[in-house]
Amino acid sequence: MKKWALLACVMAAVIATGVAEAATPRKFGFTCMTMNNPFFTTIESSVRREVEKDGNILITYDTKQDIATQINQVEDMINQGIELLFLCPVDSDGILPALDMLAGAKIPVINFDTDVKDTDLVETVLVSNNEHAGFIVGQALAKKFPNGGKIAILDAPYAEACVIRVNGFKKGMGDKFTIVSQQNGKGDIGESLPIAEAILQTNSDLVAFFCVNDPSALGALSAVEGAGLRGKVAVYGVDGSPDAKKSIKEGGMTATGAQSPIGIGVECVKAGKEIMAGKKVEKEIKVPTFLIDASNVDEYGIDGWQ
Repeated sequence: MKKWALLACVMAAVIATGVAEAATPRKFGFTCMTMNNPFFTTIESSVRREVEKDGNILITYDTKQDIATQINQVEDMINQGIELLFLCPVDSDGILPALDMLAGAKIPVINFDTDVKDTDLVETVLVSNNEHAGFIVGQALAKKFPNGGKIAILDAPYAEACVIRVNGFKKGMGDKFTIVSQQNGKGDIGESLPIAEAILQTNSDLVAFFCVNDPSALGALSAVEGAGLRGKVAVYGVDGSPDAKKSIKEGGMTATGAQSPIGIGVECVKAGKEIMAGKKVEKEIKVPTFLIDASNVDEYGIDGWQ
């Protein structure tokens, strides 16, 4: 009887240990270009909701658009014991040292929104269909201005997603437009505003701005309004943010190539779970994009993201 009692105690201890181990939360990391952009904060909130509802932990840092900071923060997350990283690089090329560290630590990477250059070092690239987002905006521009005209582009050449959007936009707009200026607006309202002001001062006959995201577009719109050109110079963005949709409804911005950051976050965690379970995922996962303008903005609402 004593032997059976001892065996029962041992078995109970083993079971209890297994339960305790199973209950230990897993750590995940999240890093993106900036947390000063509602698009990224919405993705982070979506990822956090999905991670935490399983009892796990998400560690997030704000890189403030500095690649050296992002690399240091990735190293810190590795030291904290993350098991998987959700990554949107500040610089598609410059993130390589962090990817090397993650590979050395055998930590899988879900690369979202903006592609890294070295895609062999990530498990999957999960992005909006950025080329389509730019393309449909280009088509909308061509429809609005069938005779063409002078346009300006505010890009972010260090971010692969933004490069792809610009390429798609150029394909969609056709050959009737002249690009009089293409400058780095850094995807930021404050950075884009003075650049757009300078462009307008030297191009009084500009017909439109194309900006690689909505914050940049809202900066350009402020310049347009400051110059008394609201309604005369069209402003296009990419994102589908609540602020952009509100602006479209009020007659400010013209249109935006909309993404779904909530959907991106959900798909990121879904792919992460499959990877952690030892399953293979598609190397590239694209989330659909679509145009929002005055004709359909009410369908999507202005109070939140889609």
